[in-house]
Amino acid sequence: MNAPQSATETPDAAQDTVWVETVPLIDRIPRSVQMAFVFVVFVALWDVVTRSGLVSAIILPTPWETARDLVFVGRNLITGDYMLRALWTTIKEVIYGFALAIAIGFTLGVIVGETAFGERAIMPYLVAIDTMPKVAFAPLFVAWLGFDIHSKVALAAFIATFPIVVGTAAGLHAADANARMLFKTMGASRWQTLIKLKLLTGLPQIFTGLKIAAVGVMAGAITGEFLGGGKGFGELIRVAASNLNTPRVFSLILYLSIVGLALYAFVTWVQRTFVFWHKDQVLRGAD
Repeated sequence: MNAPQSATETPDAAQDTVWVETVPLIDRIPRSVQMAFVFVVFVALWDVVTRSGLVSAIILPTPWETARDLVFVGRNLITGDYMLRALWTTIKEVIYGFALAIAIGFTLGVIVGETAFGERAIMPYLVAIDTMPKVAFAPLFVAWLGFDIHSKVALAAFIATFPIVVGTAAGLHAADANARMLFKTMGASRWQTLIKLKLLTGLPQIFTGLKIAAVGVMAGAITGEFLGGGKGFGELIRVAASNLNTPRVFSLILYLSIVGLALYAFVTWVQRTFVFWHKDQVLRGAD
């Protein structure tokens, strides 16, 4: 009869049965290298398309024309000329609109997520409003609030509110049933359960809604400037497009994307700072 296997051999046998995930080679490449590669390929394809004559230069400028205009706009911004004032106007519209969307969206999200009345009576109307084309409301906001910054802020907040409502309501429902029962057993009030359990547990979902809203608020402000006039970057883009100055349109859009990325990065930084227990799931692989 064979002798029983010794205890020292057990770990080796166990290691043979452990499943180890194999990371693909492409995932081992640093993120900065991957992004640089995608950028180079995109610019190369862009240059090939413009040089081949498949698309008119009036419609699609070359990458080098766009790069020269990017430098021109950058110099104008650095010197504090009219483009800097226009950019600051758009930034104010975005910030005010985002703040207003947070205030309205969080309040409605708590009502929808915490009360049966909000979920049954209010949420269907919010969904119906969100399915409507947002651009169609721009003339109404202009008629109600005028051609000043207020109509752009209202449209930006209007577009960004619904994701915050959904994220907040989903976050309030994320609390574990056992945890809610424990709070109830310990005699916690509904307000204490909301503040100390549901909101804290639902912060990841709430910040997901905030990040989606941070992307949409820029579109709302620019759409308001397109349709309602103004003194921001949206007006500069409209004028450049009417003059068929496509390199200027591209360069202005790229600078606006930097503003949008900055707002998104700020929301992500706040999430990383305050939702530290969820840090591993926040933009994993960003480093």
